[in-house]
Amino acid sequence: MSNFDTVLFDLDGTLTDSLPGIMRSIQYALGKMGIEEADAARLRRFVGPPLHITFAEQYGMSPAAAQQAIDYYREYFGEIGIFENTVYPGISALLAEVTSQHRIALATSKPTIFAERILAHFELTGYFSAIIGSYLDGRRTDKAEVIRDALLAMPGYGRVVMVGDRAHDVFGARANGIPVIAVAYGYATLEELRDAAPDAIADDVPHLARLLAAGLNHGSTISEEIED
Repeated sequence: MSNFDTVLFDLDGTLTDSLPGIMRSIQYALGKMGIEEADAARLRRFVGPPLHITFAEQYGMSPAAAQQAIDYYREYFGEIGIFENTVYPGISALLAEVTSQHRIALATSKPTIFAERILAHFELTGYFSAIIGSYLDGRRTDKAEVIRDALLAMPGYGRVVMVGDRAHDVFGARANGIPVIAVAYGYATLEELRDAAPDAIADDVPHLARLLAAGLNHGSTISEEIED
């Protein structure tokens, strides 16, 4: 992993499988708004992007209605949904390996207070030099802003790579001029990731480890599988 000095990681869909808790929190919020939703594919769209954007896109909510839905979402998520979550197999070992040589930071659109609780719950906090998320009042939800502030929190960050699972992770990294590895085991379709054109796509956690170890092939937008 000598090609990188600093690695930024997304949280949902990259380090943890938070889908069950997020989907149930969204269903709870929609129910409080008088909307019944059982379409799993539609609920999956909420994982990753800022909630106010997805509530507006999927249900035509006004800014005020979207904020009310977010408040309801947090009623369930803050007590129950936050822990309906699991760490992907191999992630703890990967973080230990990366931090043996480099610094890492968390860069998530999830509110920082929730991200900190999740990392603490899974005993992952000690790996991170900085934990940067959004604010509960809606500020710093754009991924480009999150990544920018994560870099500001890491003086002397050197060569950086971002690891995330959605197109907005790719676009946020691009806006900050850093390469990005997208993980295909998260919540985006392969089509979404290919359209976003990251520097590499990791099929699974072992593949991600190899990509980090070998560096990126900047000659193409999608790296081929790297042999051991």
